[in-house]
Amino acid sequence: MNAERQFRRAGARAAADAARQDFLRAGLAGYGHAAAGARRRFADWSAARDRCQEVKAEALAHLDAYLLRFEERVVARGGHVFWAETAAAARDYILGVARRHGARRVIKSKSMVSEEVRLTPALEAAGIATVETDLGEFIVQLRREPPFHIVTPAMHLRRGEIAALFQRELGAPPGADSAEELAGAARRALRDQFLAAEMGITGANFLIAEEGLVAITENEGNARLCSSLPRVHVVLTGLEKVLPRLADLGLFWPVLAAAGTGQPITCYNSLIGGPRQPEERDGPEEFHVVLLDNGRSALLADRERRDTLACIRCGACLNVCPVFHTIGGHAYGATYSGPIGAVLMPQLGGLERFGHLAFASSLCGACTEACPVKIDLHRHLIRNRRDAVAAGRGRRREGWAVRAWAWLAADPRRYQRAGAVLRRLLRVRRVLPGEGGMLDPLRPWTRARALPAPPAESFREWWRRRTAAPPARDSHD
Repeated sequence: MNAERQFRRAGARAAADAARQDFLRAGLAGYGHAAAGARRRFADWSAARDRCQEVKAEALAHLDAYLLRFEERVVARGGHVFWAETAAAARDYILGVARRHGARRVIKSKSMVSEEVRLTPALEAAGIATVETDLGEFIVQLRREPPFHIVTPAMHLRRGEIAALFQRELGAPPGADSAEELAGAARRALRDQFLAAEMGITGANFLIAEEGLVAITENEGNARLCSSLPRVHVVLTGLEKVLPRLADLGLFWPVLAAAGTGQPITCYNSLIGGPRQPEERDGPEEFHVVLLDNGRSALLADRERRDTLACIRCGACLNVCPVFHTIGGHAYGATYSGPIGAVLMPQLGGLERFGHLAFASSLCGACTEACPVKIDLHRHLIRNRRDAVAAGRGRRREGWAVRAWAWLAADPRRYQRAGAVLRRLLRVRRVLPGEGGMLDPLRPWTRARALPAPPAESFREWWRRRTAAPPARDSHD
């Protein structure tokens, strides 16, 4: 089964689960209210977005220089930087580091880039036990499923479902279903993992070129433990995460928190620049940064789409997207879901595999309005649709329908006659006993929508009749 057919089937199943939809929409609405409140704390949210857009545009315009400066600073402190052109190169390098140190246990903090390169399956296939330490990621790992949302991986699960999972997988006592009890069960299970792991892997929210620092933002403290307790710390990140200056974090940290979760600022914000120094008491003995390309440099060279690399992975576009509200994240069958996924995945994963995602959008523009770095998401979706059709991936029936519409709309008389015929057909259809049945040609549309009653006359006919009638006499004359 091809990816588009899988997406349609998964989307149809998700859309039919009304209870899950209500639960998901309530959660997303909560994020929406929190984000709105957080934006009001800015003196000028629009100006903050403008400035974020400017900084990211500067970083991308000089990405080569900024990345080399970042590498120079990291290496000067005893760290290692590896430039991974492909996902396979990133996996192989990290596996090589693990084998060189005899690592049998690895702990990870949440990283969508590690999902992109399929790092955990590769480590486990090599016999290296790998544990996700972010609570949401830990939950979905126990369920053997991918993250549902790029910020909140387990937002689709109710508390009772998580309690049952922890009882089955962690031996949590029956009846332990409060948030505190569930967090405690996860903490007990993870504590030994933190202490026993030989290697820790994290992502990076930002790379600070000026100082050669990795900025990591989190709410649980697990990334801080992954980066400081094991002997080896590996950072896996996309090469587009660069910010030019340390001072830029004064804007990007609160903007990321406001857009993503509605917080004034995220609970834990760490800056890491290399292995433990002689005067330092904690930190890793060895520090590696893996800069992943995997199609990003090609996207950087595309002036029409370059700004998509400015994404800071806040998830705001997912939180406002009506399609994501309806089908959720798993239906996309891609690392990145929602509007940003539908924009990025055809570029990073190939138009032939993910070109259909651009059509999973209402083009309402809510994603563009929500984006804190002002990526023109809905216009990128239109461009991806254009490219998919040009590559022959559009539907023939849709092409025929558009050409028929263009032919009708090009001539007023044809358009008027077609309208009259359609109104008659619809009136006939409404009295047929099989309306809405299997033989109804409009059933794919009407089984989820109510067909409005056809008007008795067209607007043109109504206007002609109204203007031809004599004006009504004023009762005061």
